[in-house]
Amino acid sequence: MEIIKQLLLILGACFAGEVISALLPITFPSSVIAMILLFVLLLSGALKEANINKVGDFLLQNMSIFFLPSAIGILEHWGVISGVLVQFLLICLITTLITFAATAYTVMFVQKLMNRGGRHD
Repeated sequence: MEIIKQLLLILGACFAGEVISALLPITFPSSVIAMILLFVLLLSGALKEANINKVGDFLLQNMSIFFLPSAIGILEHWGVISGVLVQFLLICLITTLITFAATAYTVMFVQKLMNRGGRHD
């Protein structure tokens, strides 16, 4: 029962993201709104990490499931992609490296901030 409750909390945030996205005068991804909403709820203390940890852990452990729709989409458009396969793979490689570098530098920056904050205590 606890897992269903946790799943409903996350699905509620996703539904709220859909509603907010539909009400906005600009196009904005509802999934991003839902993540921001969950983040704000966690920061404010209105939602505790313990309230969603089991479902969150399950989703993280099975993250590969979320890549299936993308892979199927690539296969569905193979006729278009096969003509520009080299360019497609090059773009995938470059964006992967950029994402890796951005993540690494962000982690290093946050670690510096945390270390700096620790020295003042």
